[in-house]
Amino acid sequence: MEKIVNAVSGVLTDYVMVTSLLLVALFFTVATKGVQFRMIGEMCRLLVRSGRNDSSANGKHHHHASVSSFQAFAISIASRVGTGNLAGVATAIALGGPGAVFWMWIIALLGSSSAFVESTLAQLFKVRGEGSFRGGPAYYIQKGLGKRWWAVIFAVLITLTFGFAFNSVQSNTMASAFEECFAFPREWTAIIISVLTVVIVFGGIKSISRFSAWVVPVMAIAYILLALVIVCMNITKIPEIFLLIVENAFGFGQAAGGAVGMGIIMGVKRGLFSNEAGEGSTPNAAATANVSHPVKQGLIQTLGVYTDTLLICSATAFIILCSGMFLEGHDGIVLTQKAIDTELGGGRQYGSIFVSIAIFFFAFTSIIANYYYGETNIRFIKDNEWLIQAYRLLVGGIVYLGAVMSLDLVWGFADITMAMMTICNLIAIVMLGKYAIRLLKDYQNQKREGKDPEYHTSTIPEISNQTDCWPE
Repeated sequence: MEKIVNAVSGVLTDYVMVTSLLLVALFFTVATKGVQFRMIGEMCRLLVRSGRNDSSANGKHHHHASVSSFQAFAISIASRVGTGNLAGVATAIALGGPGAVFWMWIIALLGSSSAFVESTLAQLFKVRGEGSFRGGPAYYIQKGLGKRWWAVIFAVLITLTFGFAFNSVQSNTMASAFEECFAFPREWTAIIISVLTVVIVFGGIKSISRFSAWVVPVMAIAYILLALVIVCMNITKIPEIFLLIVENAFGFGQAAGGAVGMGIIMGVKRGLFSNEAGEGSTPNAAATANVSHPVKQGLIQTLGVYTDTLLICSATAFIILCSGMFLEGHDGIVLTQKAIDTELGGGRQYGSIFVSIAIFFFAFTSIIANYYYGETNIRFIKDNEWLIQAYRLLVGGIVYLGAVMSLDLVWGFADITMAMMTICNLIAIVMLGKYAIRLLKDYQNQKREGKDPEYHTSTIPEISNQTDCWPE
């Protein structure tokens, strides 16, 4: 079974998904005239404003919503920032070489255009839910394309991938880190994580958004500060490390050209697992936000890709490359732990302890956000409270099992469902992308007129009956 799963996973993820991601990212970069580059200032302004004053300009339109733009951003960051940032980057470097870091940067820079489009579409086609809005690819596939069967397939795939498979990976990584560092029994870690998960998810989206908005920024800043300290300690090595990354990315000085291909594959795969641009997951969080124009949340979510890959993933990469531990045969979270131990020079009690604590918070917030992606898609298929309660308990059980078992087979299935989910979403956003581009033009026109942009259904009248969350 493992051989079959790995073979199918290899074809889907290494070739079909990687190629599709790059092509769609290039397409939207051109179609939006590089929105992810030319509107960085606007992204930062919107994020600061949403954190300081939650949607003050649009309360008259969206009394129903209770999740702020910043909280929606925090939920998506909570899902993005997890084991992919610490363990995934290490695996990419271990298997693809330092050049994999370059390709992680490329997929983040280009893929952020796809992130803008999918999150903008999620806002456009969102629906009213219990206490907040709901939306995502399943919703815009059904409402924008009129294909419920396609939408249901996506909803099933994202629930299997995030609600179950990825959450098993997150809990397993936490248990491994604590067992390695503190010799803490995996069973006890599993019980603690599963109980905390059930307590928070039964609190609903408000509980999830509050928890994520507080924990994620604190841990991300702490980890980036640690990386900055290590980079400053090795400041003379930085030009050499940049040169090492670029040389390996293009195979300069390498004996085998195959190493370049592996670097591209691993960089794009682990970059996607970390930043999720184009995958179809973060639009589920983007849709919950209370904003006056869909483009506002699209821009904020684009900034999330940069936060994840260009800041946090790069922090891990520089720690590992500065230490030189990637040449010692280590992999995954162990490589990151040993790299920090080496750089701090104080033994395992410093690096391993910090990484164990960081991975606990990063992975746990990912579990909570991943759970929500499953819930919103289960509600799409059938909005039944008994079904949701069963799903919540099942997630708690899966988190426990993931912490105590080997996940080689689960990873294979996760890669397959992730690839299928991503391909479903990429096809949909290519077909619906024209609406996101029209919204971007409308937003820019209103900004030039000195207005705080607001969207009205008359802007795109042909779909007004499918966008009933917006004013006429």
